[in-house]
Amino acid sequence: MEKEKISSFCLGLGADVVGFASVGDYELKGAMAPDAILPGVRSIIVTGYREIDGAIESPNNRTSMAARLGMMDLMRKNSYLISRFVEDAFRTKAAPVAPSYPLDMKPPVMGLTGDISLRHAAVAAGLGVFGRHNLVINPRFGSRIIFTAVLTSLPLESDERVTDDLCNGCGLCVESCPGRALDEEGKTDMFKCLKVSQPNGIGGLIGYLRNFIKADLEGKKALLKDPAILSLYQANFIGFEYHCFKCIGVCPACLG
Repeated sequence: MEKEKISSFCLGLGADVVGFASVGDYELKGAMAPDAILPGVRSIIVTGYREIDGAIESPNNRTSMAARLGMMDLMRKNSYLISRFVEDAFRTKAAPVAPSYPLDMKPPVMGLTGDISLRHAAVAAGLGVFGRHNLVINPRFGSRIIFTAVLTSLPLESDERVTDDLCNGCGLCVESCPGRALDEEGKTDMFKCLKVSQPNGIGGLIGYLRNFIKADLEGKKALLKDPAILSLYQANFIGFEYHCFKCIGVCPACLG
């Protein structure tokens, strides 16, 4: 009964899929334990939101990013609303999990992983399986979906896991990755990925500042007129800008 009520609420907010995992079925060794975030946590409510096909396939990365920003805003709002609904409806505790930032930026994490692996939570909640690109492939939306979650002390049974092998091993994700971040099977080299997908991130900013410090007066004037500083400025208030969606876009899983 609880799961049906929660699912109906989540879908009504605009989530495309909803799944549930008992916290004991969330399998990720070496990561932060869910009870370090919510003491007494017993379940994870996972919601998924599909990517916009036209945005993912657009050669204009600003179009792709605009759709992703809209999705992130919806996910953050909904995670709050779902948490509030669970607390009010079932007189229990709930805590939203960030779909992206804020992240722990201190060593050794350095912003490379979240407090909860939403991919592993989605698999535990029966919403998909891992593909060669190390992303979750959903039976309905393929790779074109991202997830967020809510932790709760409400006891809920895990949904049945997906057992179908949804990845055909075509290797298109590996071949299309401009950063060669997927060359080693079972691993995503985050530094290689971020260099391409977030050129205006912290790496790009540090690179610009280093060049500025080393430059002479004329070089500094030129750098201040460089369009790169405008991109860095824009990224400063937008947040994480993704300029590459190729591993998602080329994946043929579950697409017509």
